[in-house]
Amino acid sequence: MATNSALKNQLSQKQETATKQVSAQSLGLKGLLNTPTMNKKFEQVLGKKAPQFMSSLLNIYNGDTAIRTAEPMSIISSALVAATLDLPIDKNLGYAWIVPFYDSKKGHKAAQFQLGYKGYIQLALRTGQYKGINVIPVKEGELLKWNRLTEEIDLDLDAATSEKVIGYCGYFKLINGFEKTVYWTRDQIEEHRIKHNKAKDKKSLNNVWKSDYDAMAMKTVLRNMLGKWGILSVEMQTAVMEDEKEESEMKDITDEAHEVTIDGDGPDIIDAQSVNDPEASKEQKPSILDQEEFDFEQ
Repeated sequence: MATNSALKNQLSQKQETATKQVSAQSLGLKGLLNTPTMNKKFEQVLGKKAPQFMSSLLNIYNGDTAIRTAEPMSIISSALVAATLDLPIDKNLGYAWIVPFYDSKKGHKAAQFQLGYKGYIQLALRTGQYKGINVIPVKEGELLKWNRLTEEIDLDLDAATSEKVIGYCGYFKLINGFEKTVYWTRDQIEEHRIKHNKAKDKKSLNNVWKSDYDAMAMKTVLRNMLGKWGILSVEMQTAVMEDEKEESEMKDITDEAHEVTIDGDGPDIIDAQSVNDPEASKEQKPSILDQEEFDFEQ
């Protein structure tokens, strides 16, 4: 039987532990990132790159008033998705974004991971199965012919008569020789966007659709093309599932979007040989953070 002294010691230890633990909600983003728990989590995912990634997250947070209104733990969770996929979150790079929205179920603003079109290209190339992959906006005057049945497209990229974008063309070729070309008109993109818009005004432009329409349109074309005909690694399947949450969960999206700049008209077709050893990408990575609440040691 435990003595009174032993029971007092156990109670004292529990009280000391309780004072060292705080809820995620009571800490700001900087406070969360400074906890040993979060440092360990990011180090498990990113290794030596963890400090640089966490610094980048803080810079994004400090420089974006819309993100600062989001619940801190949701920002961490979104960042960990990008970290698990080993994608940078600088919105100017176009690989992945952390997007604020209003969570009508919980009654507060939260952050959501969103994969960019360059992120899709990067993840595809990591599989080692793609010889080339690309997506571009097609301007007025550039499209000469498009055959939906044979998927033959005739473009003259020097024949643009204006800067008006009339559609988007996606293409990939696998190392086994299989290739796919798709073309979406601007009207088809709009139909898709409106269908999946969770805002009350279906036709309204929100978040990245508002700040960089072309980037979101190209991502839509890539995701649809790869999902139907591409080779998807486990990593890519995870990315697609996380990205699709943006369409299934984002409701009453705020209009507080900031500029997202994608340099140039679109990426060049990237040679798969220029990517790092694809075997490295097959290594199992720690699972994405899926809890909303933790106890953090101070």
